[in-house]
Amino acid sequence: MKDGETTDDLYAFLTCQPNDEVKAIHPRAMPVILTEQGEWEAWMNGAPAVELQRPLPDGLLELIEEPN
Repeated sequence: MKDGETTDDLYAFLTCQPNDEVKAIHPRAMPVILTEQGEWEAWMNGAPAVELQRPLPDGLLELIEEPN
């Protein structure tokens, strides 16, 4: 490795097909949004990502500012 051995904080997020609100802005993907405590617990306890990979139901997001 160019910089040698390093310790880094790395982050990632899981995406899925977009719901109707997101599709109007980004037609290819949206982040998975977990809204229920059981979903959070499943994620934190190592549930397979595919079990939680789904778009947020339509109508739960609100655009508060038009994109540039």
